[in-house]
Amino acid sequence: METGKRLIPYSVHLSEDVYLALKSHAQDRKASSMVRDAITMLLEGGKPFDSGYNQAIRDVIKLIHKHDQANAISWHGETIADDLVSEITELQK
Repeated sequence: METGKRLIPYSVHLSEDVYLALKSHAQDRKASSMVRDAITMLLEGGKPFDSGYNQAIRDVIKLIHKHDQANAISWHGETIADDLVSEITELQK
């Protein structure tokens, strides 16, 4: 979900069993990122496959933005990262 946009904090109260399950399922990921992704998928509506697919596209875009070499090399005034993100964004459903 994070594509360079500002994130605004939002507090949610969870029961202890939900909190522990969330913490367990999040493992290496931060729980806030997992919850943010779930809320985004819920708000997008549509089919669960499409929501998961779009989340995968967002994850790939985030990975490309973190890739130093893709951001360091430009071609015709556009970085490779920006070009890839532009192409990949068109795949979203």
